[in-house]
Amino acid sequence: MAEITAADVAKLRKLTGAGMMDCKNALVEANGDMERAIELIRERGKAIANKRADREAGEGAAISKVNQAGTRGAMIVLNCETDFVAKNADFLGVANKILDHALNTAPANLDALKESSLDGRKVADFVAEFSGITGEKVELSYYEQVEAPMVVSYIHMGNKLATLVGFSKAIDIQAAKDVAMQVAAMSPVAIDKDDVPEDIRQKEFEIGREQARLEGKPENMLDKIAEGKLQKFYKESTLLNQEFVKDSKLTIRQYLQSVDKDVKVTAFKRVSLNL
Repeated sequence: MAEITAADVAKLRKLTGAGMMDCKNALVEANGDMERAIELIRERGKAIANKRADREAGEGAAISKVNQAGTRGAMIVLNCETDFVAKNADFLGVANKILDHALNTAPANLDALKESSLDGRKVADFVAEFSGITGEKVELSYYEQVEAPMVVSYIHMGNKLATLVGFSKAIDIQAAKDVAMQVAAMSPVAIDKDDVPEDIRQKEFEIGREQARLEGKPENMLDKIAEGKLQKFYKESTLLNQEFVKDSKLTIRQYLQSVDKDVKVTAFKRVSLNL
């Protein structure tokens, strides 16, 4: 039986992030073989993840970040079961490690991110192993990216909501962040009214028409009334037409024009957790 020292346990903990007793037990079972002990911890992590696969993982962290050039941003959601784990420094460290990896490698979609290699193994396996460390279901549930001449990110306090916004050119950073905060606060469905998906437009039109009918409006007026309600929806739910939360006298379009008349919003992403 190989002698297991405190230094060995500490080294394994640093390599895997597992608890001290888990590291000691793995080293004992591996007869002091560090590589085998690492394998044992990873295998146990995956086993725990499989056992908890049907659990609800409604807590976690929604975070976003941009690269040093400010031209590409990425955002992820890493879920767990409890708020206690979500606030843990190790959990947030793993979430940010995955986010940095996504930002540096720019996978095409969530599946590609899960299949990509991080520290010598798939991100999906990396997450499963961490599930074993926490004892909770941990799941990478969301990933998006934005690329533009200027990209800004915003994370709401508590890592419960994150946004990314792309602009056609570089502008004042505070103005750009104001727009990112607007997206967080007002949850627009599109940049402008022409960008609203047809299924959403049609649904809102039909809702407006049905409301007018229930109010007893004449049949020949229903479409006109519904169109009016649709215009109100555009004003409230498309980014450029929304009232600026910091100054309701301005729309976001007017605010941006006051900053730089040529700048355009090219894309935005928003994800929230329990909000």
